[in-house]
Amino acid sequence: MRRHGLTVASVLGMACLSGVFACDVVAQETDGTTAAADPDATATHGGLLHDQQDGEFDMSRWLLEHKGFLPVPIVISDPAVGYGGGLAAVFFQRPKGAATTRKTTDGREQQIAPNIFGAMALKTENGSYAYGGGAMLHFRDDLWRYTGGVAKSSFNLDFYTSGEILEPVAIGYNADGVVSLQKIARRLGEQDLFLGLQWTYMDLELGFDVDSDRDRFNDRELAERTSGLGLSLQYDQRDNSFTPNSGWLGKIEGNFYDGAIGSDSDFQSYRSSVYAYLPFGDDRFVLGGRADVRWANGDIPFYRLPFIDLRGIGSARYADTRAAVLETELRWNMTQRWALVGFLGAGRTWGEHADFGDAQSQVAKGTGVRYLIARMLRLYVGADYAWGPEDETVYIQVGSAWR
Repeated sequence: MRRHGLTVASVLGMACLSGVFACDVVAQETDGTTAAADPDATATHGGLLHDQQDGEFDMSRWLLEHKGFLPVPIVISDPAVGYGGGLAAVFFQRPKGAATTRKTTDGREQQIAPNIFGAMALKTENGSYAYGGGAMLHFRDDLWRYTGGVAKSSFNLDFYTSGEILEPVAIGYNADGVVSLQKIARRLGEQDLFLGLQWTYMDLELGFDVDSDRDRFNDRELAERTSGLGLSLQYDQRDNSFTPNSGWLGKIEGNFYDGAIGSDSDFQSYRSSVYAYLPFGDDRFVLGGRADVRWANGDIPFYRLPFIDLRGIGSARYADTRAAVLETELRWNMTQRWALVGFLGAGRTWGEHADFGDAQSQVAKGTGVRYLIARMLRLYVGADYAWGPEDETVYIQVGSAWR
């Protein structure tokens, strides 16, 4: 069957990522040098929230000099849960005496990200909600990295039957429970390469609007507790992890769920992705490309299936045991502060219900606007308007849309 709607995995991931894990900061000046505070900046340009260079609204000094508190609005417009919102409070902190920069393998100076702590809460118009917290920490001058968080949520969702013979039928259900992600990674030598070990845990209670709808699923699809250990390998040469202008990021990971570590279902999930960025036209334009492949094997719960992850397509609207996405984005830096973006992507799912050659590709596209809200962090914020086969959606973006 084709899945249509938002999976528990995606909404819980959204809850965690919106507030904490999306803030993978590399604080760099545009020329690659370390950002420095100007003691006279407040008097020169009228306050803490104005940039010392151009006098425009800017949060760099607030984030880097005043305990690094960043309020991040969470705006939700996914068709699966309706409109909603929330707030994430993110704090930046650098340990006393810790190194602030390092040399990459090609000789460039790179800023070591500060430690980040955060908490968030959100709610949508259909009664769904989530709250939680987490942290991203760096140890021994970025030799070790920790990412972790816990969220409590209750989401009202729809599962759609395939519609291969009859019209798709919406099966309403609620998923209420806790999710935890704990990950530790170590740099390999002096390379820009990290080997990671992670544990992902979900303990959910699944309830259906119509009790008899439970009979549509087998036991493996209804597994409520999943616990898995995973390995990951990541290579990152982007100039900036908030809003990259050049370089590339490649990563591959595998997660293994088994009864021996507390899972009600035995299955495996994998993901491989590459993001690349190419500046041209005296850096007034940045062309980005993304390739993302996800697959799963074994007794997979219906809410853990891979899906097409594209702006303009509802989360998990198309899902199967395999999913692949190709997407490109062009950013035009009109001024030092303002930019326009345009994007186009296509995705396909296959595996259990169709071979790759028989499956149909789904296309989505859109446009957006960005504002450079923190020059020292190269952090852009803005909004995207995207449309796909069925939906038209607005997204609020903080940093890159690709994570």
